[in-house]
Amino acid sequence: MRVRTGTRWVAYCGGGALLAALTALSPAQAATPTTPEAPAPETSLNWEPCEDLDPVEDETLECATLTVPMVHRAGSTDPGALAETVEIALSRVPATGTAEHTILVNPGGPGSAGRQWASRTHLRMPEELREVYDVVAFDPRGMGASTPDVTCDPDFFAPVRKDTVPADAEEEQALRVDAEAYADACAEDAGPLLDHMRTEDTAHDMDAMRVALGQEQIDYLGYSYGSYLGTVYSSLYPDSVRALVLDSVVDPDSPWYESNLAQSRALDRAAHNFFDWVARHDDTYGLGTDGDAVADAYYDLRSALREDPVQDTVGPTELEGAVIVVAYTGGTWSAVASALSAQIRDDDPAPLVELHENYGDDADSDPAYGGYLAVQCTDAAWPEDWETWNADARQVHEDAPFMGWHNIWYNAPCATWDGESAPWFQVGDGPDEHPAYDGDVLLVHATDDGATSVEGAYSLRERLPGSSLVIEDGGITHGVALTGNTCVDEAVVDYLREGVLPERGTEGPDLTCDARPEPEPRSAQSAPHTPVDRLGPIGLEYPGESEGTVE
Repeated sequence: MRVRTGTRWVAYCGGGALLAALTALSPAQAATPTTPEAPAPETSLNWEPCEDLDPVEDETLECATLTVPMVHRAGSTDPGALAETVEIALSRVPATGTAEHTILVNPGGPGSAGRQWASRTHLRMPEELREVYDVVAFDPRGMGASTPDVTCDPDFFAPVRKDTVPADAEEEQALRVDAEAYADACAEDAGPLLDHMRTEDTAHDMDAMRVALGQEQIDYLGYSYGSYLGTVYSSLYPDSVRALVLDSVVDPDSPWYESNLAQSRALDRAAHNFFDWVARHDDTYGLGTDGDAVADAYYDLRSALREDPVQDTVGPTELEGAVIVVAYTGGTWSAVASALSAQIRDDDPAPLVELHENYGDDADSDPAYGGYLAVQCTDAAWPEDWETWNADARQVHEDAPFMGWHNIWYNAPCATWDGESAPWFQVGDGPDEHPAYDGDVLLVHATDDGATSVEGAYSLRERLPGSSLVIEDGGITHGVALTGNTCVDEAVVDYLREGVLPERGTEGPDLTCDARPEPEPRSAQSAPHTPVDRLGPIGLEYPGESEGTVE
């Protein structure tokens, strides 16, 4: 049976009692298997109108649910869990003509509910793809409408939160206590699911989706974290892939702890691109005529909010949680700059509070954050000693103060996480590596992406021998494919429709596209609600979503 010790679910049986029970059985009874079997895979889906999800515009949107085993991996330490299942919530926009292919879409995360992306992707596609593609999206296990879900502690995000930059050892210890308490709350709620939230688990779920969709092969479009999910899936199921588009690529050589340190530096570079842009438009925002002056104005505001939070709602941590969006998309730059300008120059807090309400964390962020941690904390091992975390935090804060400490605390629950971790799923041809997919792959990345640094795209290109890399030179958006760059989009369409990739050279990139024009400043702009997590979902707009769309 399952008993719970503290916040940890374990399989338990007393050894003596088990031996006595076996000796009391007849030979026939003793030979009877007692371990439950995994359920047979489903081979069809019942598509119906969605009850809890609306289409973005007027496209046909359908929903279905797929039952999959909680445990896919052989050799599980919990054989009883083989009989347990999870429900995966899916959505579909059917082809407008005769469906020739099915494309599965993941927007990133981890922790992101993905079903809305069937609509979003369908709308971004040109008509020639809409006619022949069923677009399918899903809420990964533990997230969104999939059940059971991971929820932890909605009160964790109640303002005003502790400053992420500790002034002394006492403040640092208080932040550690909060992180550990959040990890404990997740373990208390999630139970056995917490041991089965790795990227590899979701990749197995994806192949169960393929079977239920009745497809021998599927196409896949994965943004941000979705690129790593696609890398793992194609390694495990190479014969199940027809086409693979991986956008805003996660470095396959950097497990999450190391990846997040690198991300903090990339976020800092992206923030300085934003500060420089604000300076070029000093006549609109009045925050300084060079990027360093604008950065100083931002950090002065951050310091002031530590002493005097705006309306008891926006302190330094809430500020960071809102302005991080500038590293994901230029479409948010005017809204963020306007809010900063209003607070700093005019002592008008309303735009800053609105920015926090639209982009920052609140109680509704809890499921996404819990899901994010459930994957990241178990995909690979994390340092067990806080001295390592502390030394790295101080160094990354010195190098990249924009989000250095913030990113440390965002991931700090992994230091005491209760779920079982496993080695990083490394693709390649070396010892202990999983065979890399050797079919055709299209990689897409913007050079100034702040959430996933461009170096990761080059690393994955080296790992995938059949891949071609398209670079948006000077691009500032996290998520590039099918967002309006004609050069990039033509490469994506050519690949999906005809199987044609840019010719691979000896070194990447294999195709370079000029970035789209940078955004135009506006003196007053409400912040459109574009959710952005640490590794997704992508801060992109679909056609007509907001005036902040970068054309």
